[in-house]
Amino acid sequence: MFRKQKFILTKKNEIFKLANKFLQHPMNSQVLVLNASYEPIHVCGVKRAIVLIVKGVACSEQNTSNVMHSPSTVMPVPAVIRLVHFINLPYRKKAYSKKHIYLRDNFTCQYCGRQSVPCELTLDHVLPQSRGGKSVWENLVTSCKTCNTKKGDLTPKEAGMMVLKKPKPLSSYFYLHMVRSKARDNEYWRKYLYYE
Repeated sequence: MFRKQKFILTKKNEIFKLANKFLQHPMNSQVLVLNASYEPIHVCGVKRAIVLIVKGVACSEQNTSNVMHSPSTVMPVPAVIRLVHFINLPYRKKAYSKKHIYLRDNFTCQYCGRQSVPCELTLDHVLPQSRGGKSVWENLVTSCKTCNTKKGDLTPKEAGMMVLKKPKPLSSYFYLHMVRSKARDNEYWRKYLYYE
């Protein structure tokens, strides 16, 4: 029995080492995309960034110390790319997703204020669907399972509960804030996101 457990632990360690090695591979890193005006607009994978550079749509602003080899070329792996032509990005209301609602509400139940991990949270319709409530930003909040069960098919007022923050759509600035928080430890992105 002990030998079998040791074998399983050894296999698990090997899998974790392989997964860690895979995640640290330069082709699995992310690249910051800047508009022609040096405004951060997106994050993409290394493969996509290299395609944009090769097509002439973007140029590399900052490279990592890693290189990519092909049969005829050696190319530095980019960390930051800039689009050659300015792209006007009009404000568009983003479609909601469970992940975005959790992020908007900071993984916090909007009824009791308790912060939890995603597996302990649910989405709740402030105005229940059975009463005509729609699945839109303004009617969805993060709720813990206990509060969601307590509220049931009632409005918060009928259930004797209050919504802590009025639900609203995420602004386009929120996405920039998310990129900035990702970049806090990224030495290549810092100067483009005004940390330096």
